[in-house]
Amino acid sequence: MLSCHPYPNMSIFPPGSTIGILGGGQLARMLCMEAKRMGYRTLVWTGGLEAPAMALCDEVIEQPFDDPKAIVHFVSQADVATAEFENIPRSTLEAVAAGVPLHPSPDAIATCANREQEKTFLRKQQIPCAPFWIVTNAEELKHAMRALAGPGVLKTSAFGYDGKGQLKIQGNENPEDIWQQFQAPRAILEGFISFKTELSVMIARNGNGEIRCFDPVENFHRHHMLDMTIAPAAIADAVRSRAIEIATRIANAFQYVGIMGVEFFLNPDDSLLVNEMAPRPHNSGHHTIDACETSQFEQQLRAVCGLPLGSTALLCPAVMLNLLGDMWPAIDQSPDWSMLLSDPSAALHLYGKKRAIERRKMGHATFLGSNALQRAKSLKENLLASGRP
Repeated sequence: MLSCHPYPNMSIFPPGSTIGILGGGQLARMLCMEAKRMGYRTLVWTGGLEAPAMALCDEVIEQPFDDPKAIVHFVSQADVATAEFENIPRSTLEAVAAGVPLHPSPDAIATCANREQEKTFLRKQQIPCAPFWIVTNAEELKHAMRALAGPGVLKTSAFGYDGKGQLKIQGNENPEDIWQQFQAPRAILEGFISFKTELSVMIARNGNGEIRCFDPVENFHRHHMLDMTIAPAAIADAVRSRAIEIATRIANAFQYVGIMGVEFFLNPDDSLLVNEMAPRPHNSGHHTIDACETSQFEQQLRAVCGLPLGSTALLCPAVMLNLLGDMWPAIDQSPDWSMLLSDPSAALHLYGKKRAIERRKMGHATFLGSNALQRAKSLKENLLASGRP
């Protein structure tokens, strides 16, 4: 008897199944919200970190990621697993994958978690990225600076995000001094790119190779962290097609299952360079919750559970504004949300974090409609004016 399911070769985890999530931050929280709507149970393994997802999951494991008993419990309770961030020990990822299907794969997660491996992967796949050199000591840094012959950015190989683990150099510094100041065992020196703007594409792929891409978006940063995302990006059709083509090549090269964020630099000549990849839902995809037929979180669940992917159609123009801790009047005092809540085409998303540290992602707001950017900027100015100096 033939299966009526459109993808008979995929492992299917229907509603009622338990989804194990490695990590308990805001991405896991929003994934739990979507899972609950779709009828799934969720098991969140926090790694021992503060976990906003704990308030919404069905079960929680609060042990470190290298705890052997926690691994046994996790794989015994989950039907299928995914990750909400990439800085998880590869040994843990492989132990989980040995006991339960893990999507995306340990290789994809670990590659994106390590800048050196990520850039090497891109070079091997002949995908355009900034020129880079692998550096492990001051002598190698000297040769790399000589080869670059100009400004660049020295980045740690691992555990870097939101501008952390980076040092911009002009190219005429003393390599010995730079290396001693940087204090990292391995790094990459990357050429500085004078780009026109930054773009990103959220791409979903399931185990049958079905792929759906959301419209490319334009990103703006503050304090090296995402500030605003504009959807759709104001780019030429050729750039849009090229960004989707590159993201598709990356997903297929990994045999990826899940959702991935691919960040790009758009050069003045409209050529594209891949900056980074995120093997999970991404901050620049948060607008999809309110502005698209399928959110990035539902798409992640569909891909991980072996279901057909949803439509990525953008229903209307949108702007996502990140709400950082410096918009809070005090570390434990919430802003006045009346300006935002009086806007009938705006949505407030708070992450349930208790302490508003200056550059901490506390939530986001999404504005819909043709004048979304103006309204987002007005709210940003209002919150920063009333926030901590």
